[in-house]
Amino acid sequence: MGKGSKSSRKGKKAWRANISTEDIEDFFEKTTKDALSGGNLSAAPSDDLFRVEKSHDVPVKRKIEKSREKVLRCDSVLKKNPFVQVVSSSKPKSKISKKKKTNAVESKTPKLAQSSVDDDSVMMDLWGDDNKGEDEGNPRKIWKMTSTIPAVEVDPAGCSYNPTAESHEDMLAEAVAQEMQKVYKTELGPEPVPLTIDGNNNIEDEAGLLSVCNRIINGKSAYFLGVDNGSEGEEDAEAANEESEAGNKTARTTKRVTRVVLNKRARQKALRKEETKEKHKEKLSKEIDSLPKIIKEIAEEDKEKLNKKIRQTIAKEEVLKIRPPRLGKHKYEAPPVQVLLTEEMTGSLRKLKACCTLARDRFKSLEKRGILVPSKTIRR
Repeated sequence: MGKGSKSSRKGKKAWRANISTEDIEDFFEKTTKDALSGGNLSAAPSDDLFRVEKSHDVPVKRKIEKSREKVLRCDSVLKKNPFVQVVSSSKPKSKISKKKKTNAVESKTPKLAQSSVDDDSVMMDLWGDDNKGEDEGNPRKIWKMTSTIPAVEVDPAGCSYNPTAESHEDMLAEAVAQEMQKVYKTELGPEPVPLTIDGNNNIEDEAGLLSVCNRIINGKSAYFLGVDNGSEGEEDAEAANEESEAGNKTARTTKRVTRVVLNKRARQKALRKEETKEKHKEKLSKEIDSLPKIIKEIAEEDKEKLNKKIRQTIAKEEVLKIRPPRLGKHKYEAPPVQVLLTEEMTGSLRKLKACCTLARDRFKSLEKRGILVPSKTIRR
């Protein structure tokens, strides 16, 4: 750039106007460029400006290693294709509520989230013993009802091979009572419906039914005939009454209501209204006064309900100790008491008669504990 023309500096204003500001502008431009480029290069350390190239230190890969990196055709097919769109779910998005979305996001574990992002197939060892994290992604839980009945129940002392006389008599009495209950149930119960009926026994019944039907039909016809006769007589009586009323209408005179009567009615109406208001006030005051009593009654009712609930739960628990809950169509039937008769008692294990009741006992135990559904007893 050439030198600028000199100007006179006589006045103060001219002296100020002719001073050059190029160096200041250059400084501002330089600072802005440094800020945009990432800093002043002259002030930056050498490590940031220069980098040592170490590529020649890496060994050359062999052909075998390169061939190992090649992916098989079957594995490449199973890999995710970025150009193929994912199949949308059959459920529309509008039906999915926000609550379900939030629950699904919260319940998703980090491993599941990672697997959803990285959909590439991974080779798994089928015969590996590593079962770590097998049940982490399965939120389902199998609920089992615990039974208070033990798996193996100890029989009473009277069922032993060498019991005492008293315990043996008690068990015999219990067995007899069970058998008698079955007998009474079959005798006193309702008679079953017969599968077949003889045709000769129904002739008299059919004749009786026909006679009853004829009587009913004849009675209905007579009843309807009587109703018709009565209706005609009633119509004649109504016509005569109408004629007499038409003649008496002219003779009747309307009674005039005076002001005194109207005032009396108004006063009575006002009195009745005041009485109802007073009764309502008395009722409210009585209810307010009886509030402590009502609160006490409510507390007693709540206490009774709580006690009733406790009794019901205890009764259910006691029942569950004896028999299982109803699981199917048939109820659980307890097996008969396995007690020896007096003739069968030998007092020795060697002389004891063998009975094949082990499988039956285990089966009944499973039914009693609620593991198996009770089935119909088939007697052979």
